[in-house]
Amino acid sequence: MLSLWKKKPQEVQEPRGKLVYAIIPAAGSSRRMGGGNKLVMELGGQPVLCRTLQVFEQCDAIDGIILVCRKQDQTIYADLCADWKINKVMQIVEGGPSREHSVLNGILACNSQIGYVAIHDAARPLITDEIIRKAVETAKRDSAAAPGVRCKDSIQRMQKGRMIENIDREAIVAVQTPQCFDIDLIRAALTRAIEQEMQLTDDCGAVTAMGQPVTITDGSYENIKITTPEDVILGEAILKGRMLK
Repeated sequence: MLSLWKKKPQEVQEPRGKLVYAIIPAAGSSRRMGGGNKLVMELGGQPVLCRTLQVFEQCDAIDGIILVCRKQDQTIYADLCADWKINKVMQIVEGGPSREHSVLNGILACNSQIGYVAIHDAARPLITDEIIRKAVETAKRDSAAAPGVRCKDSIQRMQKGRMIENIDREAIVAVQTPQCFDIDLIRAALTRAIEQEMQLTDDCGAVTAMGQPVTITDGSYENIKITTPEDVILGEAILKGRMLK
């Protein structure tokens, strides 16, 4: 497939910013957690959201953070950032009716000094500096990058409750975040996806739909998303394991 997005030729390309900002969508409803806001739940004695933000706060590959959330959560999250001394959060932006809208709202809040964005799930608090750094560096080279891990289980295509076809695991990757992009690319991709009412599961889907490949970088099986109560138990175990290393 031919790419529908191309950078401007170097000789006519407008000066672009060099800053890298993290866009953290935190506007979900936490419905699969069984009640309450999972982002303010504690994991290892720290709210999930703050544990996520703190990794980006300490990563020198990230120059600033834009947090995207529901209107009713803005004051709560601002207070948490102050309490936990998370100083890189430059703006707290209201989310939209879907994840795509929320992420695009965060991107549209970026100024011209920002050339790249690292979009990361607020509920992935076990992200590491190394994963962020590698994805950012690769996006600067290739325009789009995201961490991923190989699937451990057998993968089957299903139809009407029955397995009908084996899928080669070597051709499958479980994609994580942060998903990092040239800001012009992801802005165009999400705008197009929303206009065409695409059904997406992540931001990479909007980019690949334009014919632009996304380079896979090293993820981690520990970089889990806190979605259900079982994930909290696993997250606590991962934190304890890290303390023993």
